Amino acid sequence: MRFRRRRTTAPRATGRHPHPAARPLQATAVMTLATALAVALTGACAPVAPQPRAERAAPAAARAPQWTATWGAAVQQATDDAQDGPNWSRKGFGDETLRQVIRLSVGGPTLRLRFSNAYGTRPLHLAGATVARSDGDAKARPGTVRTLTFHGASTVTVPTGRDTVTDAVDLPTSNLEKLTVSLRFTAPTGPATLHRFTTATSYRAPGDLLRSPAAAAFDRRTSHAWYYLTAAEVTGSTSSLMVFGDSLMDGVGTSPGTDNRFSDKLVERLIAAGRPQGMTNAGLAGDRLLHDSPCYGEKGIARFERELRERAALRTVFIHLGANDLSRPRDGDRCAKGRPPVTARQLIDGHRALIREAHAHGVKAIGVTILPLTAAVFPFTTPAGDKVRRELNHWIRTSHAYDAVLDADRVLTDPRQPSRSRSRPGYVSQDGLHPSDAGYLAMASAVRLSAL
Repeated sequence: MRFRRRRTTAPRATGRHPHPAARPLQATAVMTLATALAVALTGACAPVAPQPRAERAAPAAARAPQWTATWGAAVQQATDDAQDGPNWSRKGFGDETLRQVIRLSVGGPTLRLRFSNAYGTRPLHLAGATVARSDGDAKARPGTVRTLTFHGASTVTVPTGRDTVTDAVDLPTSNLEKLTVSLRFTAPTGPATLHRFTTATSYRAPGDLLRSPAAAAFDRRTSHAWYYLTAAEVTGSTSSLMVFGDSLMDGVGTSPGTDNRFSDKLVERLIAAGRPQGMTNAGLAGDRLLHDSPCYGEKGIARFERELRERAALRTVFIHLGANDLSRPRDGDRCAKGRPPVTARQLIDGHRALIREAHAHGVKAIGVTILPLTAAVFPFTTPAGDKVRRELNHWIRTSHAYDAVLDADRVLTDPRQPSRSRSRPGYVSQDGLHPSDAGYLAMASAVRLSAL
């Protein structure tokens, strides 16, 4: 991965706002080079006056805690489509308990969680919520269950199109630790906001099992999706990364239950190198850069600003988008509705918009070239579509618009057949399109950590 110094940009916004169901990308003015140099020189040369006693920083104990995103998932509207197993989003939940398992990237002394009703059709009433250390599958470790509260209350109602955050909970966590998060519903929720694809397993059972450590009641009903849960944040860390895009970022192709996505392997590398950072995975399988999908969620250009704004202490984002804009519609595929052909110029303009938005938030943007598409076991794209992919990849590599580039195309392409865009043997999953566990590991190994 190559890295170049980024132009001075505006500071990242720090305010928290409600979670809208959709928000258009907004243009942001960029500081000119001359202005940036003037500001930098003024700051470097001006004498620093001592602070009056009354204006000195408050003691550390009195300051608000600094939160860092340690886990996160992008969400979308309810859909019948399921990548692997049942999808409960259309009907939602009733008088039951939902238990979900997540793996943190970095740990910390305190924890809080975020839940979203961005795509709900009615207010979401949570009759209770708990978090606990995982003991495998749906089991919660005895003695570790903590009640989650919302402004001191054990219940909360989240309006349609909004989200909520829990109070801080005293549960010291470690790097790469797994937690169970349980939600109690007492009335029908209607369609559920969800993250459609995950290799993790979620569980549901009738009644109130919020504080139950046992897994037996949950084992009969499982799903490979996350519902309502969008983020976990910890104190004690300083910065976080985010991967943003489509199924390559979401981890399609990895072995179930193994935490072998690109984001997972990169976090493990950082921890092994003594440089732990939080990680949010904002990939959505099937997502397109330029057009919404009735099955796969909002277009990337619309949801990107929200992801940047809501990820605590975010410093760097990896972006891989455009492959699904080039996919070949199959007969009768309702998920392809509203997908006109796109040109390389349109995709490049879309990437430029994402880069501007990242820089406006003070976030470093790393472009990821589009993986090989022609060796899929099903017809995925046309020769014309692959030509557009090559043009887009050439721009990502050579334009210097991104702060750095992770060349996933070169990592994953068979070096013996580079002109045919075939994936390297052993680096591709059984669908012939998405990386295997080994392919995702190779991508993470190609990242130059000093560029982060």
